[in-house]
Amino acid sequence: MRPNLQNKLASGLLILLLTAPALAQVYPQISGNQDPIYDLGYDEAGEFNFVRVQFDTYYGRGFGYGPWSIDFPDADMNFLRGVSRLTNIRVMSDPIVLRFDDDAIFDYPFLYMLEVGQGGGLILSLEEIENLREYLLRGGFLLIDDFWGQQQYNNFLAAFSQVFPDREIIELKPDHEVFHVYYDIDGPQLIPALYRSDEYGEQGIDYASNHAILDDAGRVMVLINWNSDMGDGWEHTYHPAYPTRYANSAYRLGINYLMYSMTH
Repeated sequence: MRPNLQNKLASGLLILLLTAPALAQVYPQISGNQDPIYDLGYDEAGEFNFVRVQFDTYYGRGFGYGPWSIDFPDADMNFLRGVSRLTNIRVMSDPIVLRFDDDAIFDYPFLYMLEVGQGGGLILSLEEIENLREYLLRGGFLLIDDFWGQQQYNNFLAAFSQVFPDREIIELKPDHEVFHVYYDIDGPQLIPALYRSDEYGEQGIDYASNHAILDDAGRVMVLINWNSDMGDGWEHTYHPAYPTRYANSAYRLGINYLMYSMTH
């Protein structure tokens, strides 16, 4: 295991100790983007930076900005602001975009990708598949967000099943540790896009679910946030038409996933 992933457990436990008084009581309240507290300076000693995964699709073939870039960079920047504001994790202020076949992913324990069902679904090269598999088995964590309905799920599964063809994708129940590692959350949350509501997300969906691929020790390597859009919750934090309760849910879930990734 490379040093950065090998040491994440120790650093993550320290983070939890530093933030322990906030456990299960604090509700995110991110507002006032003109406040200087949100003008993050770059911290070379930061423990966390936001890494977004760039990928190809059947229709887009990865040229220019495709589904991978939706909500970019506002969602990435706002999530970093939220982590800095709501935890004692030191963050770096410049989000990063990497592909799975880039060995630089091994420098970061947390990767984020979204809209994996659009454009006919993902295209993963053999090098991407092998590098991602190694990254996850070494202790890395991948969060997949913002794709909706059975067809998009099928598109995602057709490509992603190549990474771990012998591992089952399980559904996470509300009592799973990932929902309680920092904030106490009552399981998956349907976080809608801008100008939608949690009564009607996308494609007629009115519920969210979380699924996962586990390693041999039962650690979540891949967390699949299906029928929910955390990225919009982060991106539209300051939008006057976006309800604060949705943004709060997005930060609570995202921070829980991050805490889990840094301590497991």
